[in-house]
Amino acid sequence: MKKFNFRKVLDGLTASSPGSGSSSGSNSGGGSGSVHPGGTAGVLREEIQETLTSEYFHICKTVRHGFPYQPTALAFDPVQKTLAIGTRTGAIRILGRPGVDCYCQHESGAAVLQLQFLINEGALVSASSDDTLHLWNLRQKRPAILHSLKFNRERITYCHLPFQSKWLYVGTERGNTHIVNIESFILSGYVIMWNKAIELSTKTHPGPVVHLSDSPRDEGKLLIGYENGTVVFWDLKSKRAELRVYYDEAIHSIDWHHEGKQFMCSHSDGSLTLWNLKSPSRPFQTTIPHGKSQKEGRKSESCKPILKVEYKTCRNSEPFIIFSGGLSYDKACRRPSLTIMHGKAITVLEMDHPIVEFLTLCETPYPNEFQEPYAVVVLLEKDLIVVDLTQSNFPIFENPYPMDIHESPVTCTAYFADCPPDLILVLYSIGVKHKKQGYSNKEWPITGGAWNLGTQTYPEIIITGHADGSIKFWDASAITLQMLYKLKTSKVFEKQKVGEGKQTCEIVEEDPYAIQMIYWCPESRIFCVSGVSAYVIIYKFSRHEITAEIVSLEVRLQYDVEDIITPEPETSPPFPDLSSQLPSSRSLSGSTNTVASEGVAKDSIPCLNVKTRPVRMPPGYQAELVIQLVWVDGEPPQQITSLAVSSAYGIVAFGNCNGLAVVDFIQKTVLLSMGTIDLYRSSDLYQRQPRSPRKNKQFIAGLTELNDSPVPLELERCKSPTSDHVNGHCTSPTSQSCSSGKRLSSADVSKVNRWGPGRPPFRKAQSAACMEISLPVTTEESRENSYSRSRSSSISSIDKDSKEAITALYFMESFARKNDSTVSPCLFVGTSLGMVLIIPLNLPSAGEQRFTEPVMVLPSGTFLSLKGAVLTFSCMDRTGGLMQPPYEVWKDPNNIDENEKSWRRKLVMNFPSPSQEIGDHQYTIICSEKQAKVFSLPSQTCLYVHNITETSFILRADVVVMCNSACLACFCANGHIMIMSLPSLRPMLDVNYLPLTDMRIARTFCFTNEGQALYLVSPTEIQRLTYSQEMCDNLQDMLGDLFTPIETPEAQNRGFLKGLFGGSGQTFDREELFGEASAGKASRSLAQHIPGPGGIEGMKGAAGGVMGELTRARIALDERGQRLGELEEKTAGMMTSAEAFSKHAHELMLKYKDKKWYQF
Repeated sequence: MKKFNFRKVLDGLTASSPGSGSSSGSNSGGGSGSVHPGGTAGVLREEIQETLTSEYFHICKTVRHGFPYQPTALAFDPVQKTLAIGTRTGAIRILGRPGVDCYCQHESGAAVLQLQFLINEGALVSASSDDTLHLWNLRQKRPAILHSLKFNRERITYCHLPFQSKWLYVGTERGNTHIVNIESFILSGYVIMWNKAIELSTKTHPGPVVHLSDSPRDEGKLLIGYENGTVVFWDLKSKRAELRVYYDEAIHSIDWHHEGKQFMCSHSDGSLTLWNLKSPSRPFQTTIPHGKSQKEGRKSESCKPILKVEYKTCRNSEPFIIFSGGLSYDKACRRPSLTIMHGKAITVLEMDHPIVEFLTLCETPYPNEFQEPYAVVVLLEKDLIVVDLTQSNFPIFENPYPMDIHESPVTCTAYFADCPPDLILVLYSIGVKHKKQGYSNKEWPITGGAWNLGTQTYPEIIITGHADGSIKFWDASAITLQMLYKLKTSKVFEKQKVGEGKQTCEIVEEDPYAIQMIYWCPESRIFCVSGVSAYVIIYKFSRHEITAEIVSLEVRLQYDVEDIITPEPETSPPFPDLSSQLPSSRSLSGSTNTVASEGVAKDSIPCLNVKTRPVRMPPGYQAELVIQLVWVDGEPPQQITSLAVSSAYGIVAFGNCNGLAVVDFIQKTVLLSMGTIDLYRSSDLYQRQPRSPRKNKQFIAGLTELNDSPVPLELERCKSPTSDHVNGHCTSPTSQSCSSGKRLSSADVSKVNRWGPGRPPFRKAQSAACMEISLPVTTEESRENSYSRSRSSSISSIDKDSKEAITALYFMESFARKNDSTVSPCLFVGTSLGMVLIIPLNLPSAGEQRFTEPVMVLPSGTFLSLKGAVLTFSCMDRTGGLMQPPYEVWKDPNNIDENEKSWRRKLVMNFPSPSQEIGDHQYTIICSEKQAKVFSLPSQTCLYVHNITETSFILRADVVVMCNSACLACFCANGHIMIMSLPSLRPMLDVNYLPLTDMRIARTFCFTNEGQALYLVSPTEIQRLTYSQEMCDNLQDMLGDLFTPIETPEAQNRGFLKGLFGGSGQTFDREELFGEASAGKASRSLAQHIPGPGGIEGMKGAAGGVMGELTRARIALDERGQRLGELEEKTAGMMTSAEAFSKHAHELMLKYKDKKWYQF
């Protein structure tokens, strides 16, 4: 849609409005930066000493939470007990004990094909889809690449690194096997060519290498598996094939028996073949585990491919055979499964998502010992689970990592730093009661690394809203993430039956309960959400379970500017008495009154049906009130674009592209339901100028149509509050009659004015602010309708091609009108055209009167203007301190120990700092998608203005506290993060951080206090970052250690003589065979060595200080001490063996000392 610029028009409006001259004068400066007019502003600026400087700010990523997006590879270090996951985007996540969670990224972004740990060495090898090998150093908190090796002429398909070996076997797509030295990352001249491995008589290519492993019995023998079903047992010393195995089905994986005499293959027909090295001509055993056996000795039917098999032995029981896939083709609807065969028992574990990879965790890292498996790590496309093999029912372990953030797609986020410390404990105590049961009673087996709390101790909470209507509260303290509590908002609505829900589908294609906006007051524990189906739910927190009916209200919110002439005030019909119509103005307990019939446009019906029966509400957040927008003359309600709640006032306000609604959630009444155009006028709101002259009979016909309506007419405009109490509805400060009537809040009253038939509902697409808070649902055509309206008696009508949406709301104790002497409860309203309106709220006195007396909402006619849609508000006192909105102290509404029927509400009010001087007492900070302004109140003088961007627009803006000072943080669509001090709006930071590549980022990016921010970096992951220099400096101390010095377990004793002469009895020397002296150099054109930034030179350059030198010295000392300890233990073992040997030899000598030769 073409974007129209109303800057000049708005400036003219501002200039003609009372109290706005300074604002427009500032705008006329024309340039970016801060403008400081003279007068009172100079006095105020001198009183505030801003302490923030640019040295306080620096941008860096801290930690990434959630499930790795699009995983491709999995690896496990059995000694360090750390897990690595590779992804299609080139990312690697390394997980250890809770708190040890590291993210690293390949610069190329190529998919990770395979990962291999250098077991207990603090290093990791990754193979990427761009045919590059990388060696990662894990002995630092931020892993770095030490070496890279780029293959130029061949594609990597498989890698294998034997335990305690420095030579990596690399299989390629051409069927060749290369060998890489891990220490130098240089290719050896030793190559196993495919045509040497297969028989000379074979006429076909064996295909890519799909498996490589050395024999557990003899390290000098290498098992090579080719895709076409050929397996070669290669003798590395003699450089020839010792034996070959052929099978007529493609091979997917191979695994050895620990004795090295047998190996098992999985095939594409769903079969498992067991081969014996003594009889390679045919399989020792062939089984199709999930195939149906045929009669008359026929072969079992084929099944789906078994993608991977693992053959693990146990000392005291039958071996485990674990494989993925292999299900029968006739069960097409069955979910992906993992099969565990243990003896005669076959267990099939069905998964919710396709299996990417799995690994069996064993007690020993040595391949030639009994493996003793105890768990299986299963990497799914969207989940990570670990199965306990030590129990017969194979339960899963409870996952301590936040891998279920994306259980339902995240639609919005909220971030709260330095919140009340008791909240985390309270939410956890409620949420732990609803945790799933049936987990394994053993501890989580991935326990690698080390982590401590660090210096950051303030509590942090992250809230995520999801597409299924669920809300999750997370403990985000100390850069960790743990779920505290889950709330399901869909439980307040009736379940939609098959064939129903068409009215919702016209707004959203799916997910009618998707959360769109979140508002939370941690102090009062009031929680409010809005959904895509145009509803708002208010929750209160209670420790007690209750059973109650859910109260609901229905609000009719429409944009009423019609092409009919408005009568003069003296010819308008008399104002009707609203007292007789009050029962129809509220719709409680989810009742729905519909005037639509068959073939008639829908009207006055909500999108969802609230439950009408009493509902059991467990402890936690319990629904207090549900507010729904209703259909208007066949048009569905527009989605909500702004939301604000005040626990102190007991009021919730929300708006969309049609207008604004204000609801009293204490008395459950609608206070205001008004189109945006009508908010600009106080005394003559409804006297609009016509767009063009019309004949009087046209107007009379329109009135006749309205008066003939079978349903009573209700007007949105009400009488003066002195003449009649209207149960909390909007009241005007004047008593003159209005010229047209509109619906306020009833489902059984017909609308006054209708749009033309067949017009599609309006979808605002002009403002970036609306784009930020709108979900990517079905877009609707914008209404091509120009209208005229008058904001002031001194200006003429203005034609617009777009509706003016409500984009920001803010409750505060402030000055509603120019030159007010005292503060009063106010509602700040920001629109998509950059207009700011201040609406005062007339609240009853505290106590019992608040529950009975009505609340009056009185539009004051005061407004300010900015360029672009308004995004956020905030207020500061005259000393520069950030003022928090007033709130009510939390008290359990269902406390059974409370004897009184109603208890007195305890409110915390924040007033501007008192001063004896006459003048302004408050700053108001307003930020739009283009600029930020600071106004002084009550004079409404624009003190500072900063044009943030001209070529782009702001997606998110928040006023946050940093080092006990306030600042404005902005995220721009061009990727810039900008920080400005307050109130002067001096730029502190401007960094090109992240270009807007996905609306997901715009929808979820948010700032909070103490220099923290986050956004949804992928559909499954949350990225946290900091803009605080202090936190960047302390980040190393907060991150976990990925590597801790652990002694490698000793191999099992193989007897006295073998233990004496080196343990394994093997004399195979890979260095002698693969080294340059014997194997020569590899061709330079085959692979290119690339030094990584994590090498020694890179580390020296990066450290560049005493701390870096000390860290390297400490690591070197740890390694030296570890090696000395191992050497000492080996020496002691050899001495013990020598003493035993000497003793046995002496005993043998004494036994045969005195015997003659013929006595033997």
